[in-house]
Amino acid sequence: MSFSAFPVDYQRLFRALPDNFLLIAPDADATIVDNTDSHVTVSLKSREAAVGKPFFEAFPATDEESARIIRESHEHVRRHREAHTMPLIRYDLPDPAAEGGLQELYWEATHYPILSENGELEFILQRTQDVTERHLSELRSQQMQQALDEQNERTRFILESLPVMIWTATPSGERDFFNSRWLQFTGRPQEEQMGWDWLSHLHPDDQERVRTTWQASVDTAQPYQVEYRLRRHDGQYRWVLVRALPRLSSEGDLLMWVGCGTDIHDQKQMVQELLEQNEQQALLSDQAYEAFQRVQQQRETFFNLFMHTPAMICMLRGPQHHYEFVNPEYQRLFPGRQLLGHTVADALPELAGQGIMDLLDNVYTTGQPFIGEEIRVDLHNQAGQLQARYFNFTYQRIEESGQEPGIYVFAYDVTDLLQARQKLETPGPDAQ
Repeated sequence: MSFSAFPVDYQRLFRALPDNFLLIAPDADATIVDNTDSHVTVSLKSREAAVGKPFFEAFPATDEESARIIRESHEHVRRHREAHTMPLIRYDLPDPAAEGGLQELYWEATHYPILSENGELEFILQRTQDVTERHLSELRSQQMQQALDEQNERTRFILESLPVMIWTATPSGERDFFNSRWLQFTGRPQEEQMGWDWLSHLHPDDQERVRTTWQASVDTAQPYQVEYRLRRHDGQYRWVLVRALPRLSSEGDLLMWVGCGTDIHDQKQMVQELLEQNEQQALLSDQAYEAFQRVQQQRETFFNLFMHTPAMICMLRGPQHHYEFVNPEYQRLFPGRQLLGHTVADALPELAGQGIMDLLDNVYTTGQPFIGEEIRVDLHNQAGQLQARYFNFTYQRIEESGQEPGIYVFAYDVTDLLQARQKLETPGPDAQ
């Protein structure tokens, strides 16, 4: 049997093709001639409502830009007799499930010329692909990545802004990050201090002791605290207090270490000088140094998600200084008081007239950070009475995309240390 003897219904065959095809006349109106069953499904319109009508009458455009892209693609095929693929466009269609509403849809389409035997354009064949789900998924992925990048940048900014030397380490104890304050102190590039190389910058007499202490913490996943002499960029060895906390998974597995170091060289020298001045005050000096050690524990931050730091940290947002974030150490200073969501002036009315609000306003307005040492602040105690407290603190303005500027507050209470030092500086009866 010859091929011509087969009774083929080509229109039925065209409509049954497993793809979204639309057959268009080559006239200026792009009159719709026929379409496949698959196209009927994705176009959300019956064949009877589309065939015989101009393209934009059958499928009205929801915006002129998308219509322009389609017209230009049709014209390209008419003029050049060659296929043309359009860029992705948004072309919404009436939603059968929502009366009068539109369904957000995104499309990719290619127009193919169908030529006669003498090369004349007889039809334009449009192959359409609904890529809505893929496109929206890509947009969601981009948004999630942007949010992740912004969060990483926020974390990096805070790490670099903290007034302490921050470092992190792998579960096996190898250092893998130092913030800029650590690098500025040592004067050496990060790559020279990674892994276990940081030990070579310690005083030779301290290296083995520190190595043993650190290895014991790594082996047991217990908090790490040690004092040692670290070589500064000018070659001087200075005493630093270093502490670290392990970060554990919900199953108890060690994920990483977060640690920080603080230069305590001057404080150690001060204590030593006081001891040498009066041996009879040795006991009191020891107590003062112990008090200083406790204060040091409070002022060191471990930056373990900022909630476990022993220092007082808060974030103030906007010109009225609303509390946006308060860590437990900061909240502990104001038992029973609601801070989050309130302004500093409303939450701590006793600050009026003490100059603190002026400092905050100046940092917020000028962007210049403020660093205060042993600043007296009178606060209400639990009995409602004003009590003098002394703080070392840093105010630093931060700016983040899409949010009002704010002020980052890092502080620690030095009341006990100040009182102990005052006692040491006051001659006792035996010193007469």
